[in-house]
Amino acid sequence: MSENRQLLVEMAEGLFADLATASFEDAAPRLAEAGFATLLVPAEQGGFGGDWGDVLAVLRLAGLNAVAAPVAEPIIAHALLAQAGIAAPEGLVTLVAGNGRAPFGRHADAVVMVREGTLSLYAKGAFAVEEGSSLAGEPSDLVTPSGAPVASAPCSADLDGLGAFARVAQASGAMEAAFTLAIDHVNTRVQFGRTLAKFQAVQQALAEFSEEAAAVDAAAAACAAALDAGDAAFEIAAAKYRLGLAVDRAVPIAHRVHGAIGFTIEYALNRFTRRLMHWRSEFGSDAQWARALGHTVAALGGQGLWREVAARTDRLIA
Repeated sequence: MSENRQLLVEMAEGLFADLATASFEDAAPRLAEAGFATLLVPAEQGGFGGDWGDVLAVLRLAGLNAVAAPVAEPIIAHALLAQAGIAAPEGLVTLVAGNGRAPFGRHADAVVMVREGTLSLYAKGAFAVEEGSSLAGEPSDLVTPSGAPVASAPCSADLDGLGAFARVAQASGAMEAAFTLAIDHVNTRVQFGRTLAKFQAVQQALAEFSEEAAAVDAAAAACAAALDAGDAAFEIAAAKYRLGLAVDRAVPIAHRVHGAIGFTIEYALNRFTRRLMHWRSEFGSDAQWARALGHTVAALGGQGLWREVAARTDRLIA
């Protein structure tokens, strides 16, 4: 880990731990003050000048602490605006996914859309918001333009792909948090004269959970490395689809090993599992990413797939 990333992680760890149970109203101003939004903006443009590995480190910590305010969306929005040569406005800037949904759209001072190769920046008053809610109870709003954009520019970025990476990165932290809660519970809860951790069935279930968490970690790391290499479409499709499989397998285990307490809203587990269940379908559903991955694999052919995977892996470790 570079010295800059180590300093970034130390700052994020302390801040996100403080914001772990904070409301949006309390968390958003402190996140804005911390300046994470400019993480990918080049230093010569006034930003941090970080890379996607830095973004992964920050987003993983955000997921680990269930921060109830947008962290990923402003980072991606500011990066795309900087690449397009468009000055980012003051306040919260969030993203509008391909399905029209914008996380925390009702709170946004501006939104970024990418449609048919064009990036558009809309200021408040130039977009309408139909309020909705995620499975975690956070704003997931339908946003539609109602006026002219402040600025537009050609853009080849896959906004849904970048958003999908962000959710995999956050999910890697949330999976760790849920797994830690499960481990702590089974090591302290006594049933039939011994802790739950002594039962073989519980051990096997948590071993499966750990495998799923490790898979999401590896997928997120591969995406970050591929993004830094300049082409991550294959890795993102595979990672987002793999996240859906992990959520299917790990979330039920987390709740089952907790017993009844795992299903109560007062207990911390739901802060992570409800986010995980929502993130699996945000910025593209399992079916959407499975189709994207399937089309790529089919085009490569049987022997071509192995050559492509090997070449992409060699590129990342070179």
